[in-house]
Amino acid sequence: MSESEHVERFAVSAASESETRTVVEARDFEFVVDEPAALGGTNDGPNPVEYLIGAWAGCLNVVVHTVSEERGIDVDSVEIAIEGTLDPRKFLGAADDVRAGYQELSVRVDVESDADEKALDALGEAVEERCPVGDNIGNPTPTDVTVEAV
Repeated sequence: MSESEHVERFAVSAASESETRTVVEARDFEFVVDEPAALGGTNDGPNPVEYLIGAWAGCLNVVVHTVSEERGIDVDSVEIAIEGTLDPRKFLGAADDVRAGYQELSVRVDVESDADEKALDALGEAVEERCPVGDNIGNPTPTDVTVEAV
């Protein structure tokens, strides 16, 4: 099989309902992206950077279970905590010398399992390596943003 036969395409569409509220459609699902009231939003949903790390948590969960099953590791539960810091100055146009995105992110995956420490360490390495969302967060991904008049 060629590489292109293994490629999956995912897409979303979104419509702005206000300066902070966006309704996103993904397959047969719809969700709201909004900002908290303290940032001018109506707090009708997580904000974009919360969805980003939430997506990472969801992906890590899938990959933990997939890799555990491949390795014969019984997993009774998985809990994931992700947190990071943002410096809003770039977004606000107040500074050019900082990143617009997260300055750092830390992830803790708590797995309830009878597996030993060595097996869990190897599981963690494989999960980090194989998680698609983590890969997009940790590595540059080519992007092409255009703004067009309609």
